[in-house]
Amino acid sequence: MADELRIHERPALERPVLVAAFRGWNDGGQGASLAAGYLARLWDAEQIADVDPEGFFDFQATRPHVKLVDGLTRQIDWPETAFYRARPDGMDRDVVLLLGVEPNLRWRAFSELVVGFAGELGVELVVTLGSLLADIPHTRPSPVTGSASDEELVERLGLQASRYEGPTGIVGILHDACKRQGVPSASFWAAVPHYVSLTPSPRAALALCERLGSMLEIDLDVEELSEAADGYAEQVSRAVSADSDTQAYVEDLERRADELDESDIPSGEALAAELTRFLRERDREDGEPDAATEQ
Repeated sequence: MADELRIHERPALERPVLVAAFRGWNDGGQGASLAAGYLARLWDAEQIADVDPEGFFDFQATRPHVKLVDGLTRQIDWPETAFYRARPDGMDRDVVLLLGVEPNLRWRAFSELVVGFAGELGVELVVTLGSLLADIPHTRPSPVTGSASDEELVERLGLQASRYEGPTGIVGILHDACKRQGVPSASFWAAVPHYVSLTPSPRAALALCERLGSMLEIDLDVEELSEAADGYAEQVSRAVSADSDTQAYVEDLERRADELDESDIPSGEALAAELTRFLRERDREDGEPDAATEQ
């Protein structure tokens, strides 16, 4: 397993926090991966290690991409999982970012590799970002819920105790590995409108960055995400207005959202259950096996 983790640098870090996001099942509307990628650019993060994809991916399911460099040379881009380090302005500690794609194979080995390297770096807290499909309108801020299984962490960060039961992704397996290794971990989930699930959601990314910034007690420059979120809302609104039934449905969601207070915001568990229901209904419509049940 040591050969599968390719370490480029072993920096001396001060009380680091690891923030992880994976493209795939845990990334509805690409909200989580957009947020993590934005933070990497904002903080000028430097790569310190990556994971060899050979043992963790089925390349028929997650295919490498071919691209041309300078219009001549063909280059293969393999599914990448990489660690980056950053020292955000205004923080008295370091951040390690883990950006990747949900692996197809050997989840337990993959999670042990991640948690093991986090231990070598002295990581004190692991935070995962996720985004899930839900019945929310695109015209309102994306609600974010946070959860943890550690009672002390729940109390200190004002989170919810995780009681979710059902299908899980690599994020759930990673949290289990953290618990077994005694590494505190928390999870933030942003809701994404299910009727625009294939459209990248800067609104969800914005909500996740703001929630993470609040937890880390730093001011994040999210102006770029805010502008992208406004443009996203305008584009989706134009598309929705072309269909009267969809527009009526969205207006109903807006009324319901405006009637909610903070205590009524769906929990991470409720959002996950909503995603499971959505996947099952979609598979039935497509005439496919119940994939959510089979996982």
